Amino acid sequence: MAVFSNACAPARSNMGRMNILVTGATGKVGSRLVERLVQRGDAIHALVRDSARAASLVERGVALVEGDLLEPDSLAAAVHGMDAVVHCAAFFRGATPEQAHAVNDLGTQHLATAARDASVARFVFMSTGLVYGAGHGGLAKEDDPCAPVDAYPLSKLAAERMLLGTENLDTRILRLPFVYGDGDTHIADIVPFAQRFPPGQRMSIAHHADVAQAVMRLLDAPSPAHRIYNVVDDDAPDLATLFASVGQPPPDGSDPERAAVFGALLDGRRIRDELGFTPQFPRLADAVAAGRA
Repeated sequence: MAVFSNACAPARSNMGRMNILVTGATGKVGSRLVERLVQRGDAIHALVRDSARAASLVERGVALVEGDLLEPDSLAAAVHGMDAVVHCAAFFRGATPEQAHAVNDLGTQHLATAARDASVARFVFMSTGLVYGAGHGGLAKEDDPCAPVDAYPLSKLAAERMLLGTENLDTRILRLPFVYGDGDTHIADIVPFAQRFPPGQRMSIAHHADVAQAVMRLLDAPSPAHRIYNVVDDDAPDLATLFASVGQPPPDGSDPERAAVFGALLDGRRIRDELGFTPQFPRLADAVAAGRA
């Protein structure tokens, strides 16, 4: 069972208790995020396509509102009265380019338009560090050029650019690394996918607790100096170490070219310097020692 903690959560916003609509609240990131937002006293509403399949959220104190990112007319009621939207929903593995574009780009546009029209104060978009693409000689900074090649980061980058060009919408973008912890099987899940990657390839990571903290800091900042922030823990373990943490032998290194697409390491200084972010689990070993990996 996952254990949630707000030990490193920021102080409450000047907005006080917020009404927040969260999309993707049944997913890996969203489900753990809403738990922590409820714990700190926010009124959380989850956009779901089928309320019956999200009953567990109600037990956690989350209100459900039915709607679909691909049906713009269904979103006005969902955003009505919200102080903020945290948009976690995305189509990731297994998505065709057309599906990724429809959900991650056009779906985000539909939600952003509804939020703007409803005068929602803040729109937090959960993006990905994969937008940087391969070939970074150092740590990837928020203002670096982006050159993704796969459908998922391409659609996320398109959504970012659309949001940044949308007037009268306070967009805050959080670029995530590989996210793990709190009962998430994400590390074990990528073993088959990354089996041919080099064992020494490093990967930026962030624990779910630290992703949630970063979201809270973006929600609470009255007027952040920037609109895009990377979030990342201190350590970027190699794949051999990640595999070992779930009892698996290292990858065999037979496809370094494909692995390079996932090789960008994120620079996390901006969110630390400007918003006071400090990871609760700086290294994978810290989460393992605490039983939270």
